[in-house]
Amino acid sequence: MEYRILKYFLAVANEENITRASESLHISQPALSRQLMQLEEELGTKLFIRGQRNVTLTDAGMLLRRRAQEIIDLTEKTINEFQNDKNTLSGTIAIGTGEAETTRRIADLMKGFSVIYPNVKFAIYSNNADFVKERLEKGLLDLGILIEPTNLSKYEYLRLPDKERWGVLVPKDCPLSNYKSVTINDLLGYKIFTSQRGENEGVLNWAGEIYSKLDIYATYNLIYNAAMLVDSGLGIAFAIEGAVSLYKNPNIVFVPFSPAHFVTSVVVWKKHQPFSQAATKFIEYIKEKLTIM
Repeated sequence: MEYRILKYFLAVANEENITRASESLHISQPALSRQLMQLEEELGTKLFIRGQRNVTLTDAGMLLRRRAQEIIDLTEKTINEFQNDKNTLSGTIAIGTGEAETTRRIADLMKGFSVIYPNVKFAIYSNNADFVKERLEKGLLDLGILIEPTNLSKYEYLRLPDKERWGVLVPKDCPLSNYKSVTINDLLGYKIFTSQRGENEGVLNWAGEIYSKLDIYATYNLIYNAAMLVDSGLGIAFAIEGAVSLYKNPNIVFVPFSPAHFVTSVVVWKKHQPFSQAATKFIEYIKEKLTIM
């Protein structure tokens, strides 16, 4: 499979129309159709269901779409790493992170680094820890920000000095919004939305045996949509305070756990992985800055 053909395939998959894809790629429709048929022959499977106006992906096509995007991302990342000017550090550093207050710390580090190396750019990917780890494993990210506890055996890491406080996000008109803090027993009887990794991040230990009695109504991977559900009055959400502090929604209130439950975050990068000059310099920079904090 050629890089160029994968780009063609992704264009058609995104447009869901061969004519529109051919126009965006600046090639003829017959030539594009021929390339797609050759790709299907090469893989020995049907990738598209062709309708009168649109095309849709088969199961095999959806799998290739995911793999092709990863290949394109990694290829372009590699090209960028080798196109650095020898005298001026440049390139793009890819960082994966969740929604947390520690993002401010990373922003400060990026800001200081950019003063020294103004031609280096950053690509930030927001998602949960599983997404970050998967992309680190595939070489699509240079660095990741993970909330502890987490398995660090595959990574070099630096622990950030900031602590994240767990609590519950509730509607403003909920009785819990007037509490200074909530115990696990206070949460009985409420529909609860929890992070898909909340149990791994210490919430289960904090809740103890009572956790099994809670009405865990839904799980989420990022807080934004969960906050919308809270705003609608559907339930309440376990969340890290830093993940909701920027939304400033007057209809929802963060109430911390009692006893207090704090977690720390780590900056990680894969062991024994070669990095671009830009990523190497940034790792050296954050090592220096975090060591003196």
